[in-house]
This record gives sequence, C-alpha cells and structure tokens, in this order.
Amino acid sequence: MSHFYERKTYRYPSYALAALAVLMAVSLFYFQWMLGLVGLLGVGFLLYYVIWSQRSLHKELQQYISNLSYRVKKVSEEALMQMPIGILLLDEEDKIEWSNRFLAACFKEQTLIGRSLAELSEPLAAFVKKGKTDEEIIELNGKQLKVIVHRHERLLYFFDVTEHMELRRRYETERLVLAIIFLDNYDEITQGMDDQAKSQMNSLVTSVLNRWANDYGIFLKRTSSDRFIAVLNEHILTQLEKSKFSILDEVREQTAKHQAQITLSIGIGAGVSSLPELGTLAQSSLDLALGRGGDQVAIKQGNGKVKFYGGKTNPMEKRTRVRARVISHALRELIAESDKVLIMGHKYPDMDALGAAIGILKVVQSNQKEGFLVVDAMKTDAGAQRLLEEMKKQADLWARCIKPEQALELITEDTLLIVVDTHRPSLVIEERLLYRADHIVVIDHHRRGEEFIEAPILVYMEPYASSTSELVTELLEYQPKRVKLSMLEATALLAGIVVDTKSFTLRTGSRTFDAASYLRAQGADTVLVQKLLRESVANYVKRAKLIERAAIDEHGIAIAKGDENEVHDQVLIAQTADTLLTLSGVVASFVISKRGDGTVGISARSLGDVNVQVIMERLGGGGHLTNAAVQLSGVTVEEAERQLREAIHDYFEGGKPS
Repeated sequence: MSHFYERKTYRYPSYALAALAVLMAVSLFYFQWMLGLVGLLGVGFLLYYVIWSQRSLHKELQQYISNLSYRVKKVSEEALMQMPIGILLLDEEDKIEWSNRFLAACFKEQTLIGRSLAELSEPLAAFVKKGKTDEEIIELNGKQLKVIVHRHERLLYFFDVTEHMELRRRYETERLVLAIIFLDNYDEITQGMDDQAKSQMNSLVTSVLNRWANDYGIFLKRTSSDRFIAVLNEHILTQLEKSKFSILDEVREQTAKHQAQITLSIGIGAGVSSLPELGTLAQSSLDLALGRGGDQVAIKQGNGKVKFYGGKTNPMEKRTRVRARVISHALRELIAESDKVLIMGHKYPDMDALGAAIGILKVVQSNQKEGFLVVDAMKTDAGAQRLLEEMKKQADLWARCIKPEQALELITEDTLLIVVDTHRPSLVIEERLLYRADHIVVIDHHRRGEEFIEAPILVYMEPYASSTSELVTELLEYQPKRVKLSMLEATALLAGIVVDTKSFTLRTGSRTFDAASYLRAQGADTVLVQKLLRESVANYVKRAKLIERAAIDEHGIAIAKGDENEVHDQVLIAQTADTLLTLSGVVASFVISKRGDGTVGISARSLGDVNVQVIMERLGGGGHLTNAAVQLSGVTVEEAERQLREAIHDYFEGGKPS
C-alpha cells in the first residue's frame, strides 16, 4: 500500500513548496548573503525533519498493521477451532474433509476426517442429501443441534440449541390448559331421587373426580351441580391422552353400581396463551362433545385441530318433545319470512336424506310457501332412485324437484336453505348454495364433526335420534295446522327410518316407534317400503362375494375388500358391513370397495364396543358410534386397507387420535 505522503495529490504540492522555499533562500544571497545562508540552512533542516518524520510514521504504521494482522489471524484461527460452533466440510462422496474441534468434541472423537456422514448420523445424511430446507434441528450424541447447510460449497454449520430446545419444551409442557367437565345426564338421573340418594350420588361423583385430579395434579373446582372447571398444563394433558381419559370409564362404572349411570363430557382448550381464547376453545370443545352424543372428550387446539377420546356408549335420549315443538315453531317463522325455500341433502342421497327432504317440503307447503327439492336424479342410490320413480307418477311432487344448477339461479337474499341429513359443507349436493344463502337451517341426526356449515340461523341436531326422517316427522306433528301427508310422503319418511334403523333393530328409541306409528296412521305403505328397499339377485351375489373375502382378526374385527377392478355402490358396501356384523365372533365390520365415482368407499359397523366413528374420522370420514363411513380419493383398495388397519391399530393401541 502506497504511503499517504507518496500520493500525487500531496507529493507534487509538497515538492513545489520545497522548491519555492529553496529558491527564495537562494535569492536572498543577492541582497544579504548572511540571511540567505540562514534561510537555506533553515529550509534544509525543515526538509530533513519532514522526510524523517514521514519515514518514522510509515515505519510505525507498518509495525501496527503487521501486529494487527497477526492478532486477527490468530483470533480467527482460535475462533474457527475453539468457538462453540461446529463447522464441517464434505467432499463429493459425502466424506468429511475437515471439521473443527467443537464438532469433534460433540462426538467425543479426536478427529472426524475421513469418516462418512452416514456413520455419524443417518438423519443428518438424509437431511443433507434430500432435505427440502437449508436448516434443520437434529439430535446428535445427546445434543440438539441446529444444522445449516450450504450444499453448493458442501459446508455445514452446527449450533448447539440444546438449552433453547429444553426451554421451549418446558414452555410447551407448562402452558396452561383449560377444561370444562359436564355431567351429561345428571338432571335426568337425579330428578326422581330423594335428597339422601342425590347427596350420595353427588359425593360419589365428586370424590371420583377429586381423586383423579389429585393423581394428575389438576386444579378442579365445581361451579354448578353438573359442571366442573379444571386447570392443568400441556404435560398433564399428554398424560391424560396416554391414559385415553380413563376417568370417563371410571365415573360410568362407579355410578352404574348405584343403579344410575352418569357419563361425562369434557371440553378442553389448549395451544394458546390468551386466557379468554382458552375459555372459548374449552366451551366450543364441550359443545362439540355434547353434539356428538356425550360420554367423550373433545380437545381443540388454537390452530383448529380437534382430537376426540371416549364415545364408547350409545347416546342416551335427551331430547324432549318441548324442544321439538320449539324447533317446529321457529322453523315455521323462518319459512314465513322467506320468499322461497330450497331443501337439499348430502351427495348421493339415501332414503333418509330424500325422505326427510320430502317431509320438510310438506312443512313448507303447509305454510303456503314455495319449496323446491335440490336433487340430481342421476346421482342417487338404488332405493332413492326407486323413490324418485314413484315421485314422477305424482306431477305436483315431481315438479318441486330441481337440479343444483336451477337452484343456483333461483336463490335470492330472502331464500331459506334447509340442509338435511348432513352438517358438513363438503358433503352437500351443491356447496355453492351455502355461500349464496344468507339464511341456512341444519337438521341432522349425525354426531357433530369438526367440519360444520358456517353460521346457520337454526340448528336441530339430535344424535339421539334414529334418523333425520324421525326428526322431520316430529316437526310435522307440531306444525300449528294439522298436516295431512299423502301416502307417498308418509311412505318416504317411514322408509328413511327403516333404512337407518335396519328395520328397527339399531338406534331405536320409544320416539322412533312413535314417529313410525304417526306415519302409519298417515297412510304409509309398508309394502311399498319393502318394494323400495328390495335388491336384485346380482347385488345379492356381489354382497356374498364380498363376505366370502372377509378376514376376522383377534379383536373380532372383520375386514372385507373388493377387487381393484370391481365397482360397488355405497348401499351395497353398507349392506355387506351390516351382514358381516351378524356373523358369530364379529364385534365390528369394515368393507372396502371401489365406488362408481372413482373413490374408494369404506363402510363401518359395530355392536357398540368399538367406536367406528372415531376410526373413520381418522381417515377423514364420520358417522355414529356404531355406523360410520368414509370415501378416499386417489388411493387403491390396497392402500385404503393399509390406512384402515393403521387407524384400527391406533384405536386399540392408543395412537394419535383423530
């Protein structure tokens, strides 16, 4: 580097000044030789001093730069080798060319040079070779290391984040969780008890819950006769999940010994730090658990994910005729305020969906409003297809049936949309109607799932009912004006009940027979019901072939699957599952087969000991405790079977819940 005084901008002016000074000193000789001599000597001394100072400064500067360079080099080498950051260089074969001491110390080795990356860590080698990101946290020799890779340079940096990850883990495990515990049927059970029996029941439930809370370190506080508040953390919640919330079984069994079985519903909010939001999540989870029939736990995270545990018992009938009457009157008012009513069920509607829709249409007509059934005649099951053929014989009724495209053209701001036999937006016949409609009513008998139609103005969901047709029949009974059903309308509703109850053998209560009695009195034709539900010889043979392929495991789980190239409709798959359930030793049945729409359908049935709803929810489906199904897209029958077996294994072995 050139010295400052050697630069042109300084050097030439300096030379000019020196020459000028010498010239002026020499010129003095003409006037006064003594002054000239003194001036010349003075200029010479000054020039010498300037040159000496410049060289001295240059020497000191060089010495300073040399010392600084040495120190920087030494510190950089020290930092490279000793600082708590691992550095690793790889060759083209992923072998270690060089590493610093910190990284070698992490593996308690003197040197790592020459060893392959896979020898150190398979996950590390996989991350470097196929990692989708440039950063990853990998555990190496008991330490949590943040690895940053520069693949082009084959350079890896390692940062020890063990302490950070431990703090993060402690934060996550100690994060607050709020739970609301509800005694499902407390009021119904204690209603007829005397004070002593009621006090004993209260003491029993409280002592069981307090013992459970003390065992797990939970703060528990009773807020009302049938409600508790529990405060815990994420670590305790994980322990409770591992136990699959055994408190549900304990309370049920302990109270059953006193001839009064009480069940619990627990709503849990987790995953957020805001206390108000935590309370909202807990209440929402409780509503979800109750909507699914109670006797279960619903855990809702801040990110919207929901887990379910329990649900081992069939829901007890808790709906009252008062509620049915209130819903019927509320529905009447909503119909009166609308310009027209559109009614639709789920995709590929069955007898229950179509029968319930016909019943709602009758409610609309009895209130002097125009109503339409949204149905695609080409996309129905065999029974519903026969019902549509019967409807075509009645011009007035058939004129009320419209296609989804027509419904989209008819809908206005004042149109009332009524959805029956489903509450999931993805399952309705025409999802676009949900976004066009400002007023939506949901009538369903399925247990509530995570997916739900947004902002309905009226919801009538009763998982205790056998079918949606049963619910609609009760709504018809409580219309202010006496409704006279036609034979076909009454038969359609009765057929819906018969299909969903498997001829009054499953999920039937006293209210089911009351509804059937009312429909029979209205002229329902049982012979026509059988005609609508009968099957062909070909379908019978197909079902027999599926049953022939069934395999039963040690848990009493029967799984039957069709060939990859065989296509069966959903009704046949469901019928096969029902038939398998009648075999000796079978507690739950699953049937897998290709469907006409290209998806793979799985129909599940159980006798009540196995919650097939939870198993199907793991695969994206849903249903009831004893009756559930799912449709899988983009998979083969073999892949569907593998996913099903994994879900069943998780259910029995306590894997991650849905």
